[in-house]
Amino acid sequence: MYVNIIPEYKQAEFGEEAEKILRTCVHCGFCLATCPTYQLLGNELDSPRGRIYLIKNLLEGEPVTENTQLHLDRCLTCRACETTCPSGVQYGKLVDIGRKIVEHSVKRSIGSRVKRSLLKTVLPNPKLFNPLVDVGQKLKPLLPRSMTKVLPDLNQLGQWPTDQHVRKMIVLEGCVQPKLTPETNLAAAKVLDKLGISLLRVTGSGCCGALTHHLNDEESALIAMKQNIDAWWPHIEKGGVEAIVITASGCGTEIKQYGYYLKHDPLYSDRAQQISHLAKDVSEVIAQLPIESLLSGEKIDERIAFHAPCSLQHGQKLKGFVESLLQQWGAQLTPVPDAHLCCGSAGTYSILQPEISKKLQANKIKALESGRPDLILTANIGCQTHLHGVSSVPVIHWIEWLASRLES
Repeated sequence: MYVNIIPEYKQAEFGEEAEKILRTCVHCGFCLATCPTYQLLGNELDSPRGRIYLIKNLLEGEPVTENTQLHLDRCLTCRACETTCPSGVQYGKLVDIGRKIVEHSVKRSIGSRVKRSLLKTVLPNPKLFNPLVDVGQKLKPLLPRSMTKVLPDLNQLGQWPTDQHVRKMIVLEGCVQPKLTPETNLAAAKVLDKLGISLLRVTGSGCCGALTHHLNDEESALIAMKQNIDAWWPHIEKGGVEAIVITASGCGTEIKQYGYYLKHDPLYSDRAQQISHLAKDVSEVIAQLPIESLLSGEKIDERIAFHAPCSLQHGQKLKGFVESLLQQWGAQLTPVPDAHLCCGSAGTYSILQPEISKKLQANKIKALESGRPDLILTANIGCQTHLHGVSSVPVIHWIEWLASRLES
């Protein structure tokens, strides 16, 4: 693709990278077949190729309009196009650059600014988010079913393992997951405890930064990243920490890119690179451990559908990884048509783009339930709560399923 970026952007920090990505695209159109929004809307501008042209135009000095903002906002950042692209176009990085420019060029409506501000303020902050969930639990009888299914049950949570093993790993606490599905990290801790590994919860760590990052608030995202690095670093400096275990695949995608996001920061670049190297999805950790020695080896009767989050299969490039593990452990997996397509959760997308999100949600549930499963497993808190709200069968994290098998 021929590119002629104007000096203002060519000399910017992102100019060289944007030009390189644009030149990689040969506008073949393979990405259209796997883009969820193009499949729904049929508009070229709601496809990766169309959005690439929009970003190319604004980098070449074309007027930046609300229409440009609309089509970039509609992108789920699922990165299915990256998995499909034969040329290796790094679309996720390019769309971040385009959104950054548009955010500074096009003023949003008051309503949009308020909504986005509330999301950035409340969701990453447990001091604000947790009390709201508590209120919601008390008002459950008055709330619609779609909301009550997302709220966690008031079940008694088990105890975190107390054994101090020689082998140690750090777990990402995250922002909303500790309140909505606290049993997920607990399950990971129990499984690793049985395999002789202590999973450490570190005070001071929190949101990975993905939420504000995808709301185009780069400054807040970088602050969150640095706070996590500062919290984890003393433990890493002591030595002995083998990995940073992440049970939310969306967060894993973000943390694995800390080195990229902070590459120009002289104080954090080296540490960020090491954090990215240590960051592992919990499936990557479990795959390296002798989990089979703890399982009975018996075939499991229940039928299971696995929902592979976009952040797992396209962001972290672990397509088919968890499914393979589940089958090794005796799970009967049902077929899931169009498993590469997004469920519509995509962080705050379900709130900011509800119409598109609901259509994707309905399509995904139809695909997951087509094999008549008894249970749906997934690997990301956002997908889990999003799908659980409309599913006729339970939706849980796969590590919880594994933990329950080890306890049975």
